[in-house]
Amino acid sequence: MRPPKVAIVHEWLSTYAGSERVLEQLIKLYPAADIFAVVDFLPDSERGFLQGRPVTTSFIQRLPFAKKHFRHYLPLMPLAVEQFDLGGYDLILSSNHAVAKGVLTGPDQLHVSYVHSPIRYAWDLQSQYLRESGLRTGLKSWIVRASLHYMRLWDTRTASGVDCFVANSSFIRRRISKAYGRDSRIVFPPVDVAGFSGEAEKGDFFLAAGRMVPYKKMPLIVEAFARMPQHRLVVIGEGPDFERCKALATPNVTLLGYQPFDVLRDHMLRARGFVFAGEEDFGIMLVEAQAAGTPLIAYGNGGARDIVRPLGASAVPTGMFFEEQTVESIVDAVSRFVAHEPAMTPLACKSNARAFSAERFRAEMAALVAEELAAFDGRQADTVPHSHTNAQAWPNGIEASARAPSRTPVAASSPRVQSEPAIVQELS
Repeated sequence: MRPPKVAIVHEWLSTYAGSERVLEQLIKLYPAADIFAVVDFLPDSERGFLQGRPVTTSFIQRLPFAKKHFRHYLPLMPLAVEQFDLGGYDLILSSNHAVAKGVLTGPDQLHVSYVHSPIRYAWDLQSQYLRESGLRTGLKSWIVRASLHYMRLWDTRTASGVDCFVANSSFIRRRISKAYGRDSRIVFPPVDVAGFSGEAEKGDFFLAAGRMVPYKKMPLIVEAFARMPQHRLVVIGEGPDFERCKALATPNVTLLGYQPFDVLRDHMLRARGFVFAGEEDFGIMLVEAQAAGTPLIAYGNGGARDIVRPLGASAVPTGMFFEEQTVESIVDAVSRFVAHEPAMTPLACKSNARAFSAERFRAEMAALVAEELAAFDGRQADTVPHSHTNAQAWPNGIEASARAPSRTPVAASSPRVQSEPAIVQELS
């Protein structure tokens, strides 16, 4: 049989970040695949991972001011992805955190959707999004709320077009179940583990790094260390919360702002511990710290649960959790960390990080897709009337039912659960 013709559907291309790392590895797996995205404004300096492949974009690419403000066209994105003509493809791989999974596919096409998250700001994080955007009241607030309501209806309806959901963490697997009533399989995203490897003598400081946006809770970390003058903290990153952090900082806290990769890597290698207070879908920077041999002090929710081998629950710990996003909880965690610091070795951290490499991602995705293709072919064969399964239909006179590979059902690959609200069924 000929190899399947593959299409990869990405959300949008504007910078090389976490979801683009997944796209990069999918391209390596399927170098002949055609690539689709809502828009492509990726700068020339960051296009190398596309390996020169063209990108088919939607009509939003040509709308006024799209280059700088394409996200403002979110209400049009469901319509945009539905216009992609994917009829000639056997396998569709979507990399989804907003609308990519909503592409239209037929009964003879396998659609595997790698989900970074269901649309966060339309589902469980709507209230947080409205609060942080200053949209809790007023006419504009109700317009946004109505748009997000429509997005939820569309997002739920289009889940039925996906044959296999793949979650990037246990946390996102639960979100998928909550939003779509569907189970999913877990494949952790690829992390540049080798890029953060190296040897360096540990310093006397703790490190916090990342974008200074509200959900990362950087001011909490700074305030916690302001209460612990005996411990040094270095903070790398910039964003809306930078000024708040600056106002809270005491002499033992150093704010470096944005720093290039080499400076970040150097601090990762030399830090006693990496402190993280956000709730992440996965948490790539947590793995990068582990790759540098640095133990973690992390908020015990979200993707961190898949990364940290916690003190007290693992024979080879690589960090510890704090259970509340409060200053007091962070102070307590740092005190416990110092008391048990020798138990969390750089060697254990580096060994843990290798489980999240790009090579591991490609191997797991290739195996998953091969399994889903085999099972999909089997289901297709089972729908063919027996009278049609003859020597002309199948080589060597083997009937379709005999050619279909056997497969033991597992929870992570269970059939779709029809869970659409009645109103969605009526609209569809």
